Amino acid sequence: MTNVDEVYERLRGTGPERDGWLSNHAPMAAEALIRHGHERIVHRWLDDYADRLETRPRGISPVLADDWESPLGDPTRTGDWLNFFDRELALAPWREVLVSWWPRLLPGIAAGATHGVIRVGHAVRSLIDGPTPARIGELGQGLAYWAARWQPLAPPGAGPYPATDPRSALDAVPRVPDQRSGARERLAQLAATPGWAGASGAVPGDPADDVPTRLAAIVEAATLRHGTHGYAAPVMLVHAATAPSAVARVLPVLPDALWKPSLAAAWSATAAITAAYSPGTARPVPARPPELVMALAAEDGDEHAIKFADTALDVYARTGSARVLDSARHSIHLLGA
Repeated sequence: MTNVDEVYERLRGTGPERDGWLSNHAPMAAEALIRHGHERIVHRWLDDYADRLETRPRGISPVLADDWESPLGDPTRTGDWLNFFDRELALAPWREVLVSWWPRLLPGIAAGATHGVIRVGHAVRSLIDGPTPARIGELGQGLAYWAARWQPLAPPGAGPYPATDPRSALDAVPRVPDQRSGARERLAQLAATPGWAGASGAVPGDPADDVPTRLAAIVEAATLRHGTHGYAAPVMLVHAATAPSAVARVLPVLPDALWKPSLAAAWSATAAITAAYSPGTARPVPARPPELVMALAAEDGDEHAIKFADTALDVYARTGSARVLDSARHSIHLLGA
């Protein structure tokens, strides 16, 4: 039987990206497979994924604790950031390092098309189960990736805005005008997109609800919306759900003072991915056979399908909604098409 520490040790020498910008999904997908009872196939899955892994990059010049802002968002310094967080986590408890760096990294939540925060979310979930050197090392890799690809979004507008339910709020997010380019180019259009400041600043949900409840509702809305809108960009629109899900996984180890900023950043990430990739019209979700969601994703083998199924199952555990499972099965079908 495979545990997550074996996976993290196996992947320790790999880099967070390949081909210059594509994310290494192996540690995230493997953690999700193991958590949902598919540990027997993990090493075979990793064998199949091996040709998409690159060697951990070397450093150029050390990142200094008192001069960390200048290399922030510089992907050529990825190796330096990996070395930096290895040192930081060797000197202080992992929760202390995370709490120190979370507010620094949170404004750049779009890093790596949100894969930085997603990788951190998977690592923290494993650490909550019990800290081990391998899990702490994986947290360092996630934080380093986030720092190296740190990318802020266009700032939201100032309120007040009417409270809305998350699904309606997502439907109201404006689309960027040019949807032919890559993620960085699409997200760069947000500042000039009419309606963006208002949509991103209007964090949906009842202000009387607590932050976990509002964040869970955003994840649920994005998960369901993938079923009706994912046909346009199945892979990229996954992250509208998995990015806020990652933030939700980190909340339990953050001080309360960081919860509201985390909620706002999670919503901005969901809204940004929606603006960049969502089509203008919905398509109905067809009925699907009642396969177990993670089993279907595991059979498909696509790393985004596995991570999306993981998030969908979190939503289902909270809501018991059959619509979530229908949407997830359809989305996995789209991702495997």
